Amino acid sequence: MRFLAGIVLTALAAPAFAHGSHEGAIRWTLSPDLLIPLGLALLIYVVGWARLSRRASTPVRPALFLAGWTLLALALVSPLHEAGEHSFTMHMIEHELIMLPATLLLAASGAGGVLAWGLPRPLRQSLGGSWKSPLQRLWKRLTEPVTATIIQAIVMWAWHAPPLFDRALDSFGWHVAQHACFFISSLLFWWAMLHPRERGSGYGVSAACLFATSLIGGALGALMSFSSSPWYSDYAAMGMTGVGLDPVDDQRLAGLIMWIPGGLVHGAAALAMAYKWLRASEGGANAAVTLH
Repeated sequence: MRFLAGIVLTALAAPAFAHGSHEGAIRWTLSPDLLIPLGLALLIYVVGWARLSRRASTPVRPALFLAGWTLLALALVSPLHEAGEHSFTMHMIEHELIMLPATLLLAASGAGGVLAWGLPRPLRQSLGGSWKSPLQRLWKRLTEPVTATIIQAIVMWAWHAPPLFDRALDSFGWHVAQHACFFISSLLFWWAMLHPRERGSGYGVSAACLFATSLIGGALGALMSFSSSPWYSDYAAMGMTGVGLDPVDDQRLAGLIMWIPGGLVHGAAALAMAYKWLRASEGGANAAVTLH
């Protein structure tokens, strides 16, 4: 029952967090370090979308990119971000928003071409230079499904280890690095899962990697949920966290959020990829029968 109460409080608590004497005020993280990259990415996309809409015969649909961008921006600058300094549960919700729906939608949008068209002409033309080839090879290696899965697993477990997580809580720069690692590794992961180079067997590999990721993230969440002591010193020092739970129960609730919703998202995506794999296999079998 305490977990259920915590979940309800979590949904209501974010706007009530603040720093210092401004207790109860709604605080947004309006830092230029966050607003400038977010605003620049949106501007480049909008310009690219406008240019391509006038040129391309197939209309560019920006809904997926804008939805992913909006979720990412809300996770980073809304009161949820400051709430994470007072509650591990709120911090976990922020991380899950970045690593699950935000990067999933951005990867699904396939926005690379649109963003390229949003750049100034000299910079856009330079993208076709000879220097591009090594970057393409690196991109292909990083977005190989097994590689991307391993990278995300290492990032997830390393940054939730107490020494690194405590450092991120105590330092703005380390906190930015933590979120950047989560964002980049998850974007690589979802791109690799959603855009397999081989449409047939590639979907099967994606399904296996997604299932493995559900177990990897679930194991970390389960360890947090079953732990009898808080892992992180800043949260442990709080007598009562911002969601009305003591540090141990706050950590257990955060672990459940990583374990169950995170596992469901990866599990559902694994089923979708498995379905595509079966459909592609059936299509290949039918084509072979027709040829004979």
